[in-house]
Amino acid sequence: MGGNFFEGTIPQSLTRLKGIQNLDLSHNNFSGQIPKDLEKLSALQRLNLSFNNLEGEVPTKGIFKNASAILVNGNDKLCGGVAELHLPACTDHGSMKREKSHAFRIVLAIIGVVLGFLLISSFLTLYWMRRSKSKTPSAPLIGEHFLKLSYRDLFQATGGFSSANFIGSGSFGSVYKGIIDQDETIVAVKVLNLQNPRVYKSFIAECEALRNIRHRNLVKILTSCSSIDSKGKDFKALVYEFMPNGSLDDWLHLPVEAHIHSRNLNLLQRLNIAIDVASALNYLHYNCHAPIVHCDLKPSNVLLDIDMIAHVSDFGLARLLLEPDDNSFETQTSTIGITGSIGYAAPEYGMGGRASIQGDVFSYGILLLEMFTGKRPTDHMFTDDLNLHTFAKTALSVHVMQILDPTFLLREEQREEIDEVATNRIKGPNHRTDQLQDCITSIIEIAVQCSMESPRERMGMNDVMRRLHLIKGKFS
Repeated sequence: MGGNFFEGTIPQSLTRLKGIQNLDLSHNNFSGQIPKDLEKLSALQRLNLSFNNLEGEVPTKGIFKNASAILVNGNDKLCGGVAELHLPACTDHGSMKREKSHAFRIVLAIIGVVLGFLLISSFLTLYWMRRSKSKTPSAPLIGEHFLKLSYRDLFQATGGFSSANFIGSGSFGSVYKGIIDQDETIVAVKVLNLQNPRVYKSFIAECEALRNIRHRNLVKILTSCSSIDSKGKDFKALVYEFMPNGSLDDWLHLPVEAHIHSRNLNLLQRLNIAIDVASALNYLHYNCHAPIVHCDLKPSNVLLDIDMIAHVSDFGLARLLLEPDDNSFETQTSTIGITGSIGYAAPEYGMGGRASIQGDVFSYGILLLEMFTGKRPTDHMFTDDLNLHTFAKTALSVHVMQILDPTFLLREEQREEIDEVATNRIKGPNHRTDQLQDCITSIIEIAVQCSMESPRERMGMNDVMRRLHLIKGKFS
């Protein structure tokens, strides 16, 4: 876990990992004291806490007795510990405080009152200036360590939000390609459509969801901008890392005349994208401080970088699953409603169901079916009781190869011919076809299981990841 942006104190829960042997928390922003209960981890053989902001006394028992097994350098406020660490001795701050004179405490109290008065005056002055000025500075809502960009910066970066830099649009706004002058970083700027009454809460939801999450398969947010445009109107935008290969939807549903060979996704690419998206959802559902439900997973919200690695984007409907009495975020977003997108939203959402990780699993199942059949869930062929789920489920037994994306099958047949000629195979022409059918059948089975109507019958994303990795290993 080294080399991230983790903040706050080291979680006490780490001291319950009785079997852990190597713990690396170096090069983060942890503060506070080293948990004393780390002494009790008898299996711990190496502990790296270097280059943080830790302070206080270093424990001396357990692993801390062995100076060669721990690293604490780069924490200037640490003291004590075993002699081999060569740290300064700890001072008794309690006794020092008791020795301060009564007069000095009075002086400190007076200074505190004066500073408090000045602080309140400053806030009142700033409030009055914000009310009286026609323009306001950009206000990043996602954290002080993110870039600070104004409306003018984004206007210049996108060429005045020109049509030449227009990437696409959705229900909550339009996206433009831009170049930040500071280091010529290419970005995607999502300008929100404030005419939609739900957009402001979507903006807050997206900021809240993205401010504290970090994963290779989630789109990286660079900053937010809440300001006033050149006409004096409210302006809100989110700035993301640019994805040069566009969305998964672009690759799955190109016009017929645009289906050139280089733009067709082969089996391994589709399988890797499926694993990437499953990994992102698994992180959101099980590895965040509070589980996050995306609520709007679909191919257009899966973006591909230069290496065709998938990144889940667009958290405008995201929900944090907090306790019912925790109103810090659930209450703020409760009026957004769980709409999602037609065909991808879980059926229970249409009956007023609450956001849940099982709802994301349903959307993932439909996305997986779409990736391998090439058919949208809203295809005109799906009428009455026939939908993408039942279409795939019915074909599972003997007709699974007949429902696949034709462009995908063509690509695999061409690859098989090339491989056979290049390697002079002796296994016969049906070997790879049988292997391909086994692989596809296993994938469709997962997709069908994920998109079951009943939430209780759906798989968890951790199981999905495990099974997809097994399929990839077997096919490779």
